[in-house]
Amino acid sequence: MLLTGAAGFIGRRVHAALRGDGHDVVAVDAMLPAAHGVAVELPADCRRLDIRDAEALAPLLAGIDLVCHQAAVVGAGVNAADAPSYAQHNDYGTAVLLAQMFAAGVQRLVLASSMVVYGQGSYECPRHGVVDPPPRTRSDLDAGMFEHRCPLGGEVLAWRLVDEAAPMRPRSLYAASKTAQEHYALAWSESTGGSVVGLRYHNVYGPAMPRDTPYSGVAAIFRSALERGEPPAVFEDGGQMRDFVHVDDVAAANVAALHSQSDGFVAVNVCSGQPISILEVASLLSAARGGAAPVVTGRYRSGDVRHIVADPARAAGLLGFRAAVQPGQGLREFAFAPLRA
Repeated sequence: MLLTGAAGFIGRRVHAALRGDGHDVVAVDAMLPAAHGVAVELPADCRRLDIRDAEALAPLLAGIDLVCHQAAVVGAGVNAADAPSYAQHNDYGTAVLLAQMFAAGVQRLVLASSMVVYGQGSYECPRHGVVDPPPRTRSDLDAGMFEHRCPLGGEVLAWRLVDEAAPMRPRSLYAASKTAQEHYALAWSESTGGSVVGLRYHNVYGPAMPRDTPYSGVAAIFRSALERGEPPAVFEDGGQMRDFVHVDDVAAANVAALHSQSDGFVAVNVCSGQPISILEVASLLSAARGGAAPVVTGRYRSGDVRHIVADPARAAGLLGFRAAVQPGQGLREFAFAPLRA
């Protein structure tokens, strides 16, 4: 099989899991400085390849039966100037890969997608039931009112589990590109008869996570603050709910997807199934390291999602995948895990 993005935070763990499952893996990575820095060496078992280069990609697909596509520019995007980078690498790179798979007769794809395709998540009103709230207003956020309000009566909404049937409503550059990847993969599947398992990763964390970049996950940002002797700075009131899933579980989900017999395109949440608040994440890390307690700042970032928590049922039913690492255990271990510069 061909594995793209094999030198990345998730890609390395996926690579190891695939080999552990007995697969012959052709591993490639473009080694973009934004993801790897300038001093990181290419792993010995990985080739440097930009999947946008169709001429270089084509020979590697000869004899391949499946592609596991992890390569992507990640993060929400610092500003609108990042849009071309997301479009070039995520949108166009995936389109080139799919075209070359078609030319080589490769019929199976496992695609790394993301929870960001869901936008702001799913909510329920105590009076009106399931509703789709508008984005939070600046006036509410400035007043410390962080929860969504019902568009019908103004009631405070409660979060609901997001399942794979939820509409795709991207709210960032990265989200737009991951949505595009899924759409390209769906169209490819329908036109070629190929099968696609789109794995919608939720908040991935674990050893070798990148640190101190605009693309770092919040768990790594909290870790870095504690290492500097500072308390983790928690935005809003810390009540934002998420699903944190360990990178080893993400790798296991990829192995499970390889064994799936599903036809066509199917999307699957990859999550722990154990909702946790951002304040709880910060508090767990602080307690584990014996550091200062988190500081709830009340600050907010425009466009941030309030709650997004995954429904794990389809992954369990379709792939037989259930996360093995619970957030409490995994985050305590992550408090001292090595990070990547």
